[in-house]
Amino acid sequence: MYLLADVNSMYASCQEIFRPDLKNKPIIVLSNNDGAVVAMNKPAKALNIKRGTPYFQLKAIINRYNVTSFSSNYALYGDMSARVMATLESLAPKIDIYSIDEAFLHISGIDACEDLHQYGHRVRATVKQMTGLTCGIGIGPTYTLSKLANHAAKKWTATNGVVVLNVRERQRKLMALTDVEDIWGIGRKLSVKLKSLGINTALQLADANMQYINKMFGIVTERTVRELNGMPCISIDMPSSKQQIICSRSFGEKITRIQDMKQAICQYAERAAEKLRQEHQYCRHISVFIRSSPFSNDAYYSNNANQVLMLATNDTRAIIAAAMRGLKQIWRDGHRYQKAGIILNDFCSRLGS
Repeated sequence: MYLLADVNSMYASCQEIFRPDLKNKPIIVLSNNDGAVVAMNKPAKALNIKRGTPYFQLKAIINRYNVTSFSSNYALYGDMSARVMATLESLAPKIDIYSIDEAFLHISGIDACEDLHQYGHRVRATVKQMTGLTCGIGIGPTYTLSKLANHAAKKWTATNGVVVLNVRERQRKLMALTDVEDIWGIGRKLSVKLKSLGINTALQLADANMQYINKMFGIVTERTVRELNGMPCISIDMPSSKQQIICSRSFGEKITRIQDMKQAICQYAERAAEKLRQEHQYCRHISVFIRSSPFSNDAYYSNNANQVLMLATNDTRAIIAAAMRGLKQIWRDGHRYQKAGIILNDFCSRLGS
């Protein structure tokens, strides 16, 4: 079983924490040069504000509905993300950090001692208590089904933010209500092709012939069909997108020496820089985090450091140098570190812009 915790409107919610007077009011977050919308909260979405819309096109709506705008603050978002992930790691034996606001918790066997609905609400309440942020919680036997459950948890208020898909009848009922476009890994372009074949819902895709799906759309889509039928066959790779890149891993043997940690962070930085170049992007913000295990008898330690670059870069050397500066700030001797990682944020398509 997997639990997907996904923070609601992460960027806007982080801003709202420090401006409680803006609760339930429309908030948008702008790109680093305040040129376009990169995030918004639910009230702003209700005004039909779309991500990527240039700021100047929204001035009439902003003035009419008293929309509050913020410039991106990646140091704040990185710090809040680290707090969320540290909290989640204290609640499960293993997690996969998927993005700055999402993580999959491995929870097989949890239901032997606690009801899954109860556990989901406990995770949600703990994150809220420790960080002030609200998560949607989806639980299912595959990554795709937990994503589907999370989508429902955030879409329908009657769920109280938690949906559990541990029963096949419940899975099929939700899939019948879900547009095929909303399935993790399908997207708009592929959904158009599927709908042309009469596959309009997640349930219709789940019931489709797998050999036919493989022939028409390839092995990746076939794996999605298998996951919808409760067969785990997708592995999580750290995301590479236009918003962020994360490279992170738990260590087989705990690290106690800074030289070993430097080597690990350098490897993550190299991999992240390579992904950044593949995206033809440059970054201005680099975050490094290190954590010990919350389940050992040792003293728990978790911390992160943010580095803001004067000029955007995708040069491996510059990214490694920034990561090393960050590591130096947060390293503490005497701990046995279980996990570390690097996050690249604040992207642009021009060098130094």
